[in-house]
Amino acid sequence: MNDLLTGSGPDEYDASSIEVLEDMEHVRLRPGMYIGGKDDRALHHMVAEIIDNSMDEAVAGHATWIEVELHENGHVSVRDNGRGIPTGAHPKDPSKSALEIIFCTLNAGGKFSGDSYETSGGLHGVGSSVVNALSDHLRVEVARNKELFAMEFSRGVPQGKLEKIGAAPNRRGTAVTFHPDPEIFGSLKLKPARLFKMARSKAYLFSGVEIRWKTAINDGDTPLEAKFHFPGGLADYLSEVIGGATTYSEKPFAGTVSFEKFNSPGKVEWAINWTPARDGFIHSYCNTVPTPEGGTHEAGFWAAILKGIKAYGELVNNKKAAQITREDLTTGAGALVSCFIREPEFVGQTKDRLATTEAQRMVENSVRDHFDNWLAADTKSAGAILDFLVLRAEERLRRKQEKETQRKTATKKLRLPGKLTDCSATNRDGTELFIVEGDSAGGSAKMARNRKNQALLPLRGKILNVLGAASSKLGSNAEISDLTQALGVGLGTKFNVDDLRYDKIIIMTDADVDGAHIAALLMTFFFTQMRPMIDAGHLYLACPPLFRLTQGAKRVYCIDEAERDEWMEKGLGGKGKIDVSRFKGLGEMDAKDLKETTMDPGSRTLIRVTIDEDEPGETGDLVERLMGKKPEKRFEYIQENARFVVELDV
Repeated sequence: MNDLLTGSGPDEYDASSIEVLEDMEHVRLRPGMYIGGKDDRALHHMVAEIIDNSMDEAVAGHATWIEVELHENGHVSVRDNGRGIPTGAHPKDPSKSALEIIFCTLNAGGKFSGDSYETSGGLHGVGSSVVNALSDHLRVEVARNKELFAMEFSRGVPQGKLEKIGAAPNRRGTAVTFHPDPEIFGSLKLKPARLFKMARSKAYLFSGVEIRWKTAINDGDTPLEAKFHFPGGLADYLSEVIGGATTYSEKPFAGTVSFEKFNSPGKVEWAINWTPARDGFIHSYCNTVPTPEGGTHEAGFWAAILKGIKAYGELVNNKKAAQITREDLTTGAGALVSCFIREPEFVGQTKDRLATTEAQRMVENSVRDHFDNWLAADTKSAGAILDFLVLRAEERLRRKQEKETQRKTATKKLRLPGKLTDCSATNRDGTELFIVEGDSAGGSAKMARNRKNQALLPLRGKILNVLGAASSKLGSNAEISDLTQALGVGLGTKFNVDDLRYDKIIIMTDADVDGAHIAALLMTFFFTQMRPMIDAGHLYLACPPLFRLTQGAKRVYCIDEAERDEWMEKGLGGKGKIDVSRFKGLGEMDAKDLKETTMDPGSRTLIRVTIDEDEPGETGDLVERLMGKKPEKRFEYIQENARFVVELDV
């Protein structure tokens, strides 16, 4: 193995061996830490970061329009008529303009103190600098104080100083034009349909802004030009999403309330209705940033709705209303929640989940009062909704009783050596099924598990590739038969997510190529035969470590070589030499290591498997391309993405 540290050998390890990466270099080396990776989602997230900066200007009352334009050469421009990014010399480094600091330095921006923005979704210097680092060309134009300035960058490096272009008496605001770097994103291209949807959703989230859309790339479905302005905000958005479906209330429960009574800037806006015509959904946002994994604002919203409907049930003497849970509420409910708060705390730079504790209290208290009044004012709608929710609660309780019987039945049927090791819980809530690779891994996992709620199902080798096999083989395959029997469900059209016997299905394979292949085969199986399980958020991937590093009394686990190398460079903080242990498989990990790193909810990391809904059919096409019967499609994909492959010297 090559030396992990710079220098030709261990005797030459000195101060010069320690490498310090500048901000832009680190972003390019580890883009996943900032935008989630190098995939299609990360590519479009770059545009969202720049739009969010303009949206912050609009929400703060300084911009009335934002323009998003996709150019024929793959560049994208975001313009606004806000105040414009400051162009003067920065007080701490007079040799550089504030604009250069913003676009070249992480954790530098105008939104940290709260003096310039009461609420914001983006952070100049995090979003802007990351986009700059991952673009092979970026140009910023600022019209400020009736003067026009411009500056250009390439891969985060200034291509000259900030220049004064001339007078701009009738212009104000910021325009950012950039091109994602092919060295990072390969052949991936920005898609008009996805950007169009992104731009339109931003207009729904703030009724005070007009979004202007332009594209020079004609995909046949996306308008070349459009303007979005929705005075009704989320209520308009919900009407479009639900369409002409029958609803239990003629008009949705919708409103906007400021957080003034909490002595805090910001507000919450919401819209919700129930329909028997489709599955339930909730789309939540914080400061116009989508939060697909929810967070504290969602928790506060559902708490307000649940308490309100139960209180109404008690008011009308419906004793069954006390049985209603949040699970019943979300069934058939179409909900949108958008809050604006100061200094939001997100989980990760991609902001998938809001973690601000205070948001839960403010949202719950704000929505609850209005919901009580709405129910009392529209008793017809309130009665229809209550009856529907009581019915859902009764169905849930009935399924719960059936599950207890089904669990015992399934356990009896699976009396095979090394097969299902069930948990003792009698209902699905909080239970987990770990699908593990081989009996040896199952042995370690059996000692590491929590017997009350964690079950195990070892697989013998690699499961059948359902896309590469005839449909007749599915029913006769032993591994698939055992898996479906343990889950308590059928395949394809016979699958019913309500029959699922476990709350979380966790794929736990070795942290190597074979393990990744097994995980891919399992995800292909679930995607094609049990997709509603994924849509409902029940499928997860475990993240077992590949390495354990110890230095004296200090110990850390590393998910891959890159994380190992980082710890080797900076040290663990212990004494003596760093000892590196590589786990060849889950079966070689002792129960303590496996529990601490992979199975204990208090210390593990799980990845929830989700399907990108922005581009319908795209996920299915990719699965078919990679796992289907046509090898030429896989070869084509490998050729297109070969630039991402690095040679490992191990």
